[in-house]
Amino acid sequence: MVVGKEAVVVRTELPDLPVRRGKVRDIYDLGDEILLVATDRISAYDVVLPTAIPGKGAMLTKVSAFWFDLFGDDVAHHLIEVVADEAPAGLADHLAELRDRTMRCRKTKVVPIEFVVRGYITGSGWKDYQRTGAVCGIELPKGIRQCEQLPEPIFTPSTKADEGHDENISFAEACERVGTECMTELRDRSIDLYNRAADHARQRGLIIADTKFEWGERDGEYILIDEVLTPDSSRFWPADDYEPGRDQDSFDKQYVRNYLTTLVDKGKWDKTPPGPELPPDIVVNTAAKYREVIDRLSTP
Repeated sequence: MVVGKEAVVVRTELPDLPVRRGKVRDIYDLGDEILLVATDRISAYDVVLPTAIPGKGAMLTKVSAFWFDLFGDDVAHHLIEVVADEAPAGLADHLAELRDRTMRCRKTKVVPIEFVVRGYITGSGWKDYQRTGAVCGIELPKGIRQCEQLPEPIFTPSTKADEGHDENISFAEACERVGTECMTELRDRSIDLYNRAADHARQRGLIIADTKFEWGERDGEYILIDEVLTPDSSRFWPADDYEPGRDQDSFDKQYVRNYLTTLVDKGKWDKTPPGPELPPDIVVNTAAKYREVIDRLSTP
């Protein structure tokens, strides 16, 4: 599929390889490794939309690779290489669709928890706080404003769903599912990574309001997996326009959610499949916001 001059990859078909398709990624099993292919699909409210964002998969891959490299050798991770000029063995005929959007990764036993870290109160956390004075059961001080920075980042785990909606759970329930030692270690490591990333981003004019990490186990060690601190898994706000007490401009797919919310409010969509087509200006602006994240983060 081609939009303008840029090829758009919405689905890959690699022969004779087991595949699992998520909302955005096609994941191929290579035995001891996997291919994580970021397509140009975009989802919102757990629905994959019919309109793709040109170049989105390559941008997501570039952002993840940037963080893996920035964290360095002290953060073990699954990335072996980003497929660029040479395809994995036997897939030379598919290099064009894999190039720049595919991570060749070590296979792990995935910890079935989403490790969510929130540095600011927004989204579902803000709604929860307004209703209960807490976020996912974590009591917070009174009088916090919408999008305000929290006194310290909080950890709010959720279930990990391949399809449908992830559900927030308590730390205690997460411990029951995967073990207290595992959750304690990975909670602390997730908060540390968030703080390191938020400091890097803030120096380059970006606020990371919240994010989610995923971890897997390999050879008795927990390693960082999946996408990392991308505009699909995080909220990025421009620091120079930040003002608590209101919604913030964003460099992530919240821009798409905001457009879809106008359709929901008008009764034109009920958040169930099939999703609505995105207008051309929303597509162009979304791609531009993703590119802005890359440009800012990679500024020396």
